[in-house]
Amino acid sequence: MTDTTLASAAERRKLVRDGLTRRHTGERLFRAFGIIAICLALGFVALLFTDVLRKGIPAFTQSNIHLEVSFDPELIKVEPAPVRAAGQSDADFRSARLAWERQVAMLNWNNVIEAALRKAAPADLEIDSRQLLTVVETDARHRVRQLFVENPDLLGKTAEVDLLASANADNWVKGNINRDLGDTQQQLPPAARSLIDTFEANGIITQGFAWSLFTNVDSRSAPASAGLLGALMGTFWMMLIVIVLAVPLGVGSAIYLEEFAPKSRLTDLIEVNINNLAAVPSIVFGLLGAAVFINWFRLPLSAPLAGGLVLTLMTLPTIIIATRAALKGVSPALRQAALGMGASKTQMVFHHVLPVTFPSILTATIIGVAQAMGETAPLLLIGMNAFVASVPATPIEQATALPVQIYLWQGNENRNFFEPRTSAAIMVLLAFMITLNAIAIFLRSRLEKRA
Repeated sequence: MTDTTLASAAERRKLVRDGLTRRHTGERLFRAFGIIAICLALGFVALLFTDVLRKGIPAFTQSNIHLEVSFDPELIKVEPAPVRAAGQSDADFRSARLAWERQVAMLNWNNVIEAALRKAAPADLEIDSRQLLTVVETDARHRVRQLFVENPDLLGKTAEVDLLASANADNWVKGNINRDLGDTQQQLPPAARSLIDTFEANGIITQGFAWSLFTNVDSRSAPASAGLLGALMGTFWMMLIVIVLAVPLGVGSAIYLEEFAPKSRLTDLIEVNINNLAAVPSIVFGLLGAAVFINWFRLPLSAPLAGGLVLTLMTLPTIIIATRAALKGVSPALRQAALGMGASKTQMVFHHVLPVTFPSILTATIIGVAQAMGETAPLLLIGMNAFVASVPATPIEQATALPVQIYLWQGNENRNFFEPRTSAAIMVLLAFMITLNAIAIFLRSRLEKRA
């Protein structure tokens, strides 16, 4: 072998080694970039969750004021509660009871609360009535009144009552307000701040779980008692409508288009429009819902029924596309085997093909519903950002939804109090969405094992 041949072979080996080195280096760089991208994505997600948890967890506790409330007859000047007489009809007794309750409602219950606060406060504290009542929530008088209505025998007695501290008092206790600011920049007068510090030192003000966050509706007059119950029920009704309408319609449409519809320009046009609808911004669906469901069909404004229909339109393309993709993934051999055994086309689809696709369809459905749960823009356009201080018992009653409630609280002027509550509401919404996704993963794994 000549020197020239040996040199050529060595050069070729060198070229091969250099090529392998470059390829391996490129693969290592690709893997490194992939790992960096994943770490960055997880880092941003962790940063988001950390920020939400840091701000939201304190909102699950709330300041309570433990007072000894004296139901002094000098302050509660009302006739004794009516007692049912022998032979008195239900209507007459109910009328007398309602008349007595109206008398009770006309009393100034703030005087009762003020007396309880002054009894617990230091004797040398100088504070006027208006400043004193800023320590408790404005709806405290309703709670004390309700206790008396439920038990009229409290007249002349003393009872221990836990009342919610006001939003400003809760901010002061939790340190959400800079205590070094001047009096003109504080939300509470100096005497009220001093009283709160005294109550906290004496154990009269304590921290407890904020049950009102889940048991009360939103409130503008009593911010400390504002809760998510109305939004939770509104979200429940909307998701129920989405599941009842979007799932059967979406799955049925996908089955027909994929298995039964003849291939024509019409079906091609329908497929293209379904794919386009999946990319339409959600606010467009809100405009469609306002024009069709509100203006044309005259559905109630800010009702879960209208919101559920809008979210159904948004979810349908996702379910149809995912179901069709699952049906396309089924091996043609399964179809041919079913038809070869004498099954009709309908039997082949519903008895053999569809059961195989259940895990994928279920996953896509729950993910679509979870995505609809987090939508805000279309609900704003159908009026669900209206203030609703009631719990919707039916889908046609006015309500709001969790994402809209988050939007409303985020814009509240009392940022020190409602910023943590906004994060707490986000945590509740994320918990629902994570639960739905966990259910999808669990059911998918169970159905895959059966298959």
